[in-house]
Amino acid sequence: MFEVVLYQPEIPPNTGNVLRLCANAGCRLHLVRPLGFLVTDRALRRAGLDYAEIRAATLHEDWAAARAHFAGRRLFAFSSHAQRIYADTRFQHDDVLVFGPETRGLPDAVLGEFPAEHRLLIPMRPGMRSVNLSNAVALVVYEAWRQAGFAGAPGV
Repeated sequence: MFEVVLYQPEIPPNTGNVLRLCANAGCRLHLVRPLGFLVTDRALRRAGLDYAEIRAATLHEDWAAARAHFAGRRLFAFSSHAQRIYADTRFQHDDVLVFGPETRGLPDAVLGEFPAEHRLLIPMRPGMRSVNLSNAVALVVYEAWRQAGFAGAPGV
């Protein structure tokens, strides 16, 4: 099962959308504090979620705690500054996919912990800054799940 990590997410509807995506694709969601909202925030409910659903996500106090939680696993960071395109990566069923906050992406200190081949890029047209967080997670999760043969999906 793929793990999705949102490092210090800021926008509740994006987190709600990612939580729903993870549920549909059979991934586990991890949130790294500090969060830009309360987990009981009304905006999460507007994204179609309630407090019980957000509790399905694992909360980590900081990046060090999240990193320790995934010791021994392959972690991939997504950044507009990476050189390797995400679709050129062969994902494995237990990979950890790490995404940064909406307004600033992953900080250099966190990115520096990933080898260059584990820093991945979602291609964009020149002059564009970023893809919406929940859209970025959807692109990557569905590519990784496709590579895994959509394991767990009925009729596939």
